Amino acid sequence: MHSLMVRIPSFRFEDSAMEKGYTVFKIDVLTSGRQHSVEKRYSEFHSLHKKLKKFIKAPEMPSKHVRNWVPKVLEHRRLGLEIYLQTIIMENEVLPKIFLEFLNIRHFPSLPKTESCGSFDETESEESSKLSHQPVLLFLRDPYVLPAADDTFPNVVIEGVVHGMFYPHIQPW
Repeated sequence: MHSLMVRIPSFRFEDSAMEKGYTVFKIDVLTSGRQHSVEKRYSEFHSLHKKLKKFIKAPEMPSKHVRNWVPKVLEHRRLGLEIYLQTIIMENEVLPKIFLEFLNIRHFPSLPKTESCGSFDETESEESSKLSHQPVLLFLRDPYVLPAADDTFPNVVIEGVVHGMFYPHIQPW
């Protein structure tokens, strides 16, 4: 769980002599009790999305092409971008550096990196001191949720725990 919250409370239209007008979205970022805001154009979100897809399974982005710039359409895009950012935060245990930079977060507490742990033997190569984590057991669904009613295979773990906690005096069948 991250101590990071984002929301996009508003947007505004920016008119420029150099290029045609565009919309800027205000992003409120709350991390470790501190809040700041950044403003980003849709094109910056789109650029972030293309970079993120190389590192994580990025969620869907709101459509790039908008027919008209009426407030209702822009409000829909604002909400879509807000959900996009929140989904990235919720679905990723470790947030990519480019995502944190996009939100203008310089110091974000993350999981300790194996490189920073050091090693007992200083002559040991850095490569051999890195930990390797491989999944040992993979669940296709949450093993702690009770099985569906149509599940014909009994969940012996849940049944055993329930039996042991609530009926310890009754012998198992």
